[in-house]
Formats: sequence, structure tokens, C-alpha cells
Amino acid sequence: MPKPIVRIHDLHKTYREGDRKLHVLDGVSLDIYAGEFLALLGASGSGKSTLLNLLSGIDSPDRGRIFIDSLDITPLNDRQLTLFRRENIGIIFQFFNLIPTCTVRENVTLPQELGGAPRRRAEARAGDLLRQVGLGERADAFPDKLSGGEQQRVAIARALLHEPKIVLADEPTGNLDDDTGRGVIRLLLRLTREAGKTLIVATHSGEIARQADRVCRIHDGQLRVETPPA
Repeated sequence: MPKPIVRIHDLHKTYREGDRKLHVLDGVSLDIYAGEFLALLGASGSGKSTLLNLLSGIDSPDRGRIFIDSLDITPLNDRQLTLFRRENIGIIFQFFNLIPTCTVRENVTLPQELGGAPRRRAEARAGDLLRQVGLGERADAFPDKLSGGEQQRVAIARALLHEPKIVLADEPTGNLDDDTGRGVIRLLLRLTREAGKTLIVATHSGEIARQADRVCRIHDGQLRVETPPA
């Protein structure tokens, strides 16, 4: 049996809404394996994004532990989590999160340059990734000149630039039309499969779930592993 790259053990996360406590995650446990494509399904507010934020170290659990490549990230401080995320995690958001005053190339390379990576190396890697996502000739364009699908492809290149072990995608097609969304998912899946990355996607889409190796559904704070739909 292969060793999990992610181990989630008894994870709890609660938010306050006025006088109420919302138990978004209530004792979630799961093993995720290297190279796996895992789809997280659930209604809005069910905890999909919360779980991705916990896996990336953007947020911290109330209780429980998260091991990534055998490292327990739950006791790490903010600086340690930032360094860990910079080296190990790629994140793709629903709304692209591109900087409008930066070119496509600059958007892709900026996170690594802020982390101290040599500019020339980052730009060479960015050029290669932009060619792979079909935007090699748009490197000097600004985000407002790109379609939604093109902006998401830039976000994919940015997430893969530092060769992360794990790619987290939060509703990556939620802001795209159906045809464009299908193309983005095909591209994301091809690039992560070819590189042997672990891909975890939070989505409402049954069509995306059908392409996954495993599907997990979050409901009422609980996580249930499902067989991918036929």
C-alpha cells in the first residue's frame, strides 16, 4: 500500500455567526495519496474551502492534525507555514487573483521572486509553463486583456511554477462558462498528471468529479468517501 502524502486526523473547525457556533468540520479524517486526483463535493458553505485552507496552512484547525509528506503542519507558526506553502503547495482560486498592474509573466513569477528565487530562473520556467498552457505569446499582456479562461490558465501556470507536491484548486471553473471550464480542467489534469502532482479540487461539478480518482463529499461537518460517479 503506498504511503499517503496527506494524512488528516480528527480535524475540527468552528466559526461563530452571531451567537451561533457553526461546526464546519467535525472530526474529519482522510488519507490522500501521491499523484491522486481527489474531488471534494459539497454545497456552498459545507466546508470545502475551509478544508483547502487548512491543508495549505492559510487557516488553522481548532483541533486535529494535518501531516503533509510526514510533516505535522498544525504546530507551525505563520512564518514556517508561509515557507512550507511556498515550497510545497500550489493554489488555484475561483476568481484568478491576478494583479492587474502586472503582466502575465510578472503574475506567474512574482510569488517566487518574493520568495527570493532568481528572476532569470523564474522567468525561464514561467515561459515554459505559459507555452504549455497556450499563452506563450501573451506573456507581456495585462490581465484585463485576457478572457476568463486565459486568466485561469495564467493562475495554473503560477500555481505550478515552483513545482509543488500538492495542487489545491478551489472551484477553479466556478467563474467560467461550461466549455471554457472543461478546457481548464483538462489542462490542469494533464499538467498535474504529467508531473505526478497530487491534485485536490473543491467543486460543485459532477462532471469534474467523474474524472477524479476519488470523490469525497462534505455534509454537516462530516466527510464521506464516495465512488466516482459512473
